[in-house]
Amino acid sequence: MQKGPQVGDVVVYTDHQAREHNALVTSAWGEETGSLNLVYASSDEGKTDSYGRQIERDTSVPHQSTQPAPGNHWRLP
Repeated sequence: MQKGPQVGDVVVYTDHQAREHNALVTSAWGEETGSLNLVYASSDEGKTDSYGRQIERDTSVPHQSTQPAPGNHWRLP
């Protein structure tokens, strides 16, 4: 049985510019601190259409405990 976030769970994703987003898990592998694929609402107000704010997607996102960079990682809320 897998530990950690599952598909459909919400995590906090810190993007490449160190901005935080609530993100939805679309794929998960590894243990509690494994990598995730995520989707989140764009922080760019220009990316709005008739459906609302467009979504962004990021893949193979590591947990913050295994990512030495200040961005591109996830953590639990």
